[in-house]
Amino acid sequence: MNTKKLLGFAITIFLLNSCDSVKQAFVPDIEREELNILFGNPSNATTDVSNEDNYLITLPQYSLSYSRSRGLANWVSWHVNEDWLGNADRQDNFRPYDELPEGWYRVGPADYEFAINGFDRGHICPSADRSLTDVDNSATFFMINIFPQAPIHNQSLWVKLEEYCRKLVNEGNELYIISGNYGVGGTGNKGYREKLSGGKLTVPRHLWKVILVLPNGDDDMERIDEDTRIIAIDVENKNSLGEMPWSKFRVSVNEIEAATGYDLFSELPNVIEAVIEAKVDEVVIK
Repeated sequence: MNTKKLLGFAITIFLLNSCDSVKQAFVPDIEREELNILFGNPSNATTDVSNEDNYLITLPQYSLSYSRSRGLANWVSWHVNEDWLGNADRQDNFRPYDELPEGWYRVGPADYEFAINGFDRGHICPSADRSLTDVDNSATFFMINIFPQAPIHNQSLWVKLEEYCRKLVNEGNELYIISGNYGVGGTGNKGYREKLSGGKLTVPRHLWKVILVLPNGDDDMERIDEDTRIIAIDVENKNSLGEMPWSKFRVSVNEIEAATGYDLFSELPNVIEAVIEAKVDEVVIK
């Protein structure tokens, strides 16, 4: 039985046997973790504590590369289909991630000091992409999944892109998403900032997201071909761009790789990877 069938089977068993007091579905975490990084580890992140700026953290809900010096993730990777979406409440329990290596600073909600710095605590893997259970939703509020984001950017352009992704899921697709940031310096409600919290937290200059779109099915690795849809955007982190349509910032995956040095979708056959990473999505967005 393949990975996604196992996931669907586990959720079905839970739904058949659940009661209102049960909050966490029985889902094999190892299977979910594999799907979240199925197409590769973009920066070859590792769990070696000496790899301080490319440290691999793997949760059932998402995987990421963490930078100790920047105080935030370099990238976050996750899979979303209808099995991940439900009616769990938004938990809003922003908190430090206590499993970072000993001696590493744990960024907390107060490090953002909105009234002083003017940046939102922006989700990378969205809260609404993990709404099956309270536990899944709560995991998106670890500060390792948050970055300083210009408020208008976060609340308009970015949220509309997130909503479009879930629209694709509701239309019968599953998505493999990688999102990250690069550079230093953004412009929020209090003007330009490069660092927050006394230098512990970097404000990124660019935010990017890549979405691989597949109709629902099995054996996903085998179903990717030269016609598979890839949506990639790269946009500066500043309020002045926040009300523009996200579709205006579509680029190729190759452009994001050139800016970051990452190798996205490295597990795909080279011929297919070369074709789909060179394209810029041109689907009309309604």
